[in-house]
Amino acid sequence: MAYIIQGETGDWEIVIGLEVHAQVTSKSKLFSGASTEFGAEPNTQVSFVDAGFPGMLPVINEICVEQAVRTGLGLNARINLTSVFARKNYFYADLPQGYQISQFDKPIVGEGELVLDMPDGSTRTVGIERLHLEQDAGKSIHDMHPSKSFIDLNRSGVALMEVVSKPDLRSPEEAGLYLTKLRSILRYLGTCDGNMQEGSMRCDANVSVRPVGETGLRTRCEIKNVNSIRYVQQAIEFEARRHVDVYEAGGDIRQETRLFDSVKVETRSMRSKEQAHDYRYFPDPDLLPLVIEQGFVDGIKAGLPELPDAKKARFMAEYGLNAYDAGVLVAERISADFFETVAKGRDAKIACNWVMGDFFAAMNATGKTMENPPVSATDLGGLIDLIGDGTLSGRLAKDVFALMVETGKAPAALVEEKGLRQVTDTGAIEAAIDVVIKANPDKVQQVRDGKTTLLGWFTGQVMKATQGKANPAMVNEMLAKKVLGE
Repeated sequence: MAYIIQGETGDWEIVIGLEVHAQVTSKSKLFSGASTEFGAEPNTQVSFVDAGFPGMLPVINEICVEQAVRTGLGLNARINLTSVFARKNYFYADLPQGYQISQFDKPIVGEGELVLDMPDGSTRTVGIERLHLEQDAGKSIHDMHPSKSFIDLNRSGVALMEVVSKPDLRSPEEAGLYLTKLRSILRYLGTCDGNMQEGSMRCDANVSVRPVGETGLRTRCEIKNVNSIRYVQQAIEFEARRHVDVYEAGGDIRQETRLFDSVKVETRSMRSKEQAHDYRYFPDPDLLPLVIEQGFVDGIKAGLPELPDAKKARFMAEYGLNAYDAGVLVAERISADFFETVAKGRDAKIACNWVMGDFFAAMNATGKTMENPPVSATDLGGLIDLIGDGTLSGRLAKDVFALMVETGKAPAALVEEKGLRQVTDTGAIEAAIDVVIKANPDKVQQVRDGKTTLLGWFTGQVMKATQGKANPAMVNEMLAKKVLGE
């Protein structure tokens, strides 16, 4: 997706790499048994380990290791059978140990890849540099007292997977597609819920620019802790244009960490960017190297679900869907399952049209979700069956669907209750046609004189006379015979 910033001195391209912190789906923290449940009262889910009490030793959570391996496999990445936890040393009030236990030069997951679904139906592969496990810090709260900050350690020690992309992204839109796809994969795998509003998925964006045609990488700035895909895109857009303005004014970009202000839609300097040596990384003396067996990895691999890319390819091959429709349906596992229930034993393209059309529109209108849909997959399939067997016309089916959303009743019950069965009785349809023809002799003559487009008007009149219940195909056929003698 070519995205060029036109400057006064020439054209510039953006180079973007993303670091995504995804909270591991686990009932307890990375090195303690404290709960990870969201929304608890401050400082009620904190063990002595999380609080940094002297002499407290961390113990690795096997579930978190398993989730990291599962995620690595989902990203087609290399799993490192030996990895090392290190101490990343820095001071902040919400980091009670005075260091963060992370992984540095020997992460649990190495290089992988992620496939972007581009708007034109094509795909593009973005490299994954690594995935490592680390513990989260606590949370500083600055707006509850005029002169003091409050500290909540509930998040302290929560397991995070940091997924680092290669600098392969070239536009804010591509960054958005990357985050959307990564979140989809994590949710399919069940390794992170991807809820950015609750902080369980956060993004740091590394941004630099260079003249079009230049191949080297220029100085980058990191925008920290952005918590929505839209904000990530806005932050990248602003930061890239800031870089271009600085370069074109003859200045140099300083490597630094910046924050994004979502109200002013701008980034601002937070601190100069640290280098790895500033953190004085060294292997954590309380934790042995993490060694896992190939059999452990193979067992996890055997239990992986069908992931979005494979499911999309299958939907296109098995159901004949185009790349866009298949991509929309597989974005969430629950929507893919819903579609397959509707499509089973039926025309898949008709099922797709109903799910992506009226059903998605009903979800938007009612504010309901796939977890609590406005109409069940079974009932939507039943409605399509009533169209297939001639009980309902397409027009009547839309009326019945609206009643299904309103009442929660099954389609067959509504058809009987409201008397909405399609009229296929030739005598009844013929009678309605005769009435319309008798009332409009001038238009009948116009049709016979060659203005055959008026037949559509006649069809509309007959459908109106039968309250939309007449079979449209039968109406068209009988009208042509009556008016044109065909």
